[in-house]
Amino acid sequence: MFHSTARALRGPDRAAGLRMVQALMLGALFLLVQALAVTAQDRPASFADLAEEVSPAVVNITTSTRVAAEMERGLPQLPDGAPFQDFFNDFFNRNGQGTPRPRQSQSLGSGFVISDDGYIVTNNHVIEGADEINIEFFSGLQLSARLVGTDPATDIALLKVEHDEPLPHVPWGDSEAARVGDWVLAVGNPLGQGFSVSAGIISARGRALQGNFDDYLQTDAAINRGNSGGPLFNMAGQVIGVNTAILSPTGGSIGIGFAMSSNVAERVVMQLQEFGTTRRGWLGVRIQDVTADMAEAMSLQRPNGALVTEVMEGPAREAGIQSGDVITRFNGSDVTDTRDLVRRVADAGVDIIVDVTVMRNGSEQVIEVTLGLRDDGGPAAPSRPQAPAEPAEMMGMELAELTQQMRDDMALPSAMTGLLVRGVQPGSDADNKGIRAGDIITEAGQEPVTSIADFQTQIDAARDAGRRNILVMVRRGDDPRFVALSLED
Repeated sequence: MFHSTARALRGPDRAAGLRMVQALMLGALFLLVQALAVTAQDRPASFADLAEEVSPAVVNITTSTRVAAEMERGLPQLPDGAPFQDFFNDFFNRNGQGTPRPRQSQSLGSGFVISDDGYIVTNNHVIEGADEINIEFFSGLQLSARLVGTDPATDIALLKVEHDEPLPHVPWGDSEAARVGDWVLAVGNPLGQGFSVSAGIISARGRALQGNFDDYLQTDAAINRGNSGGPLFNMAGQVIGVNTAILSPTGGSIGIGFAMSSNVAERVVMQLQEFGTTRRGWLGVRIQDVTADMAEAMSLQRPNGALVTEVMEGPAREAGIQSGDVITRFNGSDVTDTRDLVRRVADAGVDIIVDVTVMRNGSEQVIEVTLGLRDDGGPAAPSRPQAPAEPAEMMGMELAELTQQMRDDMALPSAMTGLLVRGVQPGSDADNKGIRAGDIITEAGQEPVTSIADFQTQIDAARDAGRRNILVMVRRGDDPRFVALSLED
């Protein structure tokens, strides 16, 4: 196009046109050079400077555990008082085979120094049960470490070493600022081979493996056994994750590694430093996610928030939160689901006053709650032997009103009321929603039910209101949950 335009011009106009074309071409070339420069900046030619900067603060961790050796298998075993017992005992003891001797069990892992006075972060599973913890620095310096505290829930442990001189250390970074596709660097001690560096990108964020407080960054940077507890760096040399786990059928890296986010790990470490243990906030409720069917049954606009299934003795009950409330906001932020709420409550702290927004019977209420201290322990669920009762067929279930004999047989509180599920029709909505024989239905339509008539009344009311589902509370042992049952079956 530029060439044909220049040919059409004559004389001075042609010279001006050529200059214009040259200017346009130079501008395009300048933009191309800028784009290439940005690309080169985003994709570093080398990680050598970064590796050199952070490696002095990364450590290898060796632990030793004294284990009593068992008697070697195959030795003669004689009953007490048997003939020649003393002879056999003297013979095998003289050969060093009769007395168990302690042996050393060792494990390897990684960690990183977060302060010049020697605080070191690693994984709990790296040092769990260790009698001795030895630290080796990149410089070759070796020191013994003491355990400050651990948090098995996030697999974080904090160690401390003593040294006459300030130690090299690395700062925490903001894992929330990290984006999928950002470059990261993993440093550690894979397979006991010593200091090693691997690079990759953040593959995903917000991964949950199995814990209530999980917030993992997923990366394709090579992470292997022995990398556990090592740091995951951003390009500014800040720790944005603690390498913790890999997903692999072979035990080696296949490009799916997980690092606990720094925003979780840093809070845990601060509490371990101050208290020697974690201090998480506690609301005192049992909750479950809100499904689309539940949202329709409760006239909610969206299936968001956390549905309260039980209010225990504690902060929530004292503040007035009730079973059936849907917690939609906590401490000024929207609640997406139960996992989100659990993390927000835990991170908020202890003896902190927060605003909790709930939806109750179609209206929004803001309740002020003073959080308590979380205790993860709890009673085991009692067994639920089947009790005889006259069944009634309703919504694909055989239901019977609770009697005192049933409560005694099932170890239920004497004040508990409701309907016992004697059986569930295969393929029914109740069956598909996970209701099983032995469950107790205590509420329907967010109202208590003590009889078959109560249940039928709530079913009729939901149908009269034009609803397609009815919300029922189902108790299984100590675990209550809401289930939205279809009224169209």
